[in-house]
Amino acid sequence: MFSRRAFLRSAATFGAAAVVGPAAAQTAIDDILNAPRRGNWDDQFDAKASRTATAVVSNNPIFGAGSTNYLQQAIYDYQNIVGSGGWPSVNTQVKLKIGVADPAVQQLRQRLIVSGDLPRSAGLSNAFDSYVDGAVKRFQARHGLPADGEVGEYTLKALNVPADTRLGQLQTNLVRLQAMSGDLGRRYVVVNIPAAYIEAVENGRVALRHTAIVGKIDRQSPVLNSKIYEVILNPYWTAPRSIIQKDIMPLMRKDPTYLERNAIRLIDGQGNEVSPETVDWNAEKAPNLMFRQDPGKINAMSSTKINFHNEHQVYMHDTPQQGLFNKLMRFESSGCVRVQNVRDLSVWLLKETPGWSRQQMEATIKSGVNTPIKLAEEVPVYFTYITAWSAKDRVVQFRDDIYHKDGATELALQTGYGQEGGVAVGAVESDFLPQ
Repeated sequence: MFSRRAFLRSAATFGAAAVVGPAAAQTAIDDILNAPRRGNWDDQFDAKASRTATAVVSNNPIFGAGSTNYLQQAIYDYQNIVGSGGWPSVNTQVKLKIGVADPAVQQLRQRLIVSGDLPRSAGLSNAFDSYVDGAVKRFQARHGLPADGEVGEYTLKALNVPADTRLGQLQTNLVRLQAMSGDLGRRYVVVNIPAAYIEAVENGRVALRHTAIVGKIDRQSPVLNSKIYEVILNPYWTAPRSIIQKDIMPLMRKDPTYLERNAIRLIDGQGNEVSPETVDWNAEKAPNLMFRQDPGKINAMSSTKINFHNEHQVYMHDTPQQGLFNKLMRFESSGCVRVQNVRDLSVWLLKETPGWSRQQMEATIKSGVNTPIKLAEEVPVYFTYITAWSAKDRVVQFRDDIYHKDGATELALQTGYGQEGGVAVGAVESDFLPQ
């Protein structure tokens, strides 16, 4: 039996063993971890449980061949959960994380056991051990949350959504999946708005998965079916009239170098460049000129724009603000979709278009020359709104109901921010304005 003091003595032995050699060191630590009891630490420790718990992503696409069947199985499983009384709420004022001992951890264990994130054999102690850490990470990964193993504000909210509400969410999304159950194409792209990510699917398997930034609640990315017909390398950005009037005019009054610093040129109706010094920036109305930003690193769309047919004037694109992809709530745009690692997606889109290898594409971007490329064969693209789905491994995924379409307020966990009056569907990227 190991006490803490005995463990520290053994740890010192392990340190000495490490000097002797890796095999002896591993033997020493294995003897400690495999001991029948470890004093106050016998609530279990397993590094593998913590490492592998987040592996919940499948290469089955959301709209794969068996998607509706997998979701129907999930509905059956959740009907059983609801019929058995659901799961308990987790009530705590303490941030629960590894090493914490608190009565709320027992509630957390029960909650995670019911949803299948924690094996029943882990027990119901008050200690937050590595098995609970792994189960929390698995739960977080299934709900699109950072898998840090800590029960913070958003994880706690997601844990406490009632089981019958989750069942209703699954049933709502089954209808959406069934509406997309036809032949989507040999190669296609899916933008799942609530998940803020993109799947590139080929021959029934996910070839690429990209983190995305989608429309905010009052500037929603639209649900649509279309076809990608063009990739533009080194795109121009043209400022919408509303931005010129509301934003650029006041900025030029304050800083006459604004246009030059941001490589924005004024073009008249005949295609001639107009000097900013000839414009009265104090006038009530903006000049009837095109405000066009040159290609380059500071361009609002950076290296790439991906065009598809649609009435909303939305598209996918690169961004110079790469740090935004690290945010939890990636609902930042005015309808268009920013794509992390967009060049990988461009290579995939262009791989059947002769002359456009990765090397050729990179060389073109480096040249800075505006280059529109028509795809040899248009690729279907689907902007979808799926907040719950499952794969053949019966791992059920949930996302927040960012646009409040699922009919339950508990499902819009992270969306009480940034609402400015009425909701507009799609829009030109007003948040593109260079600073």
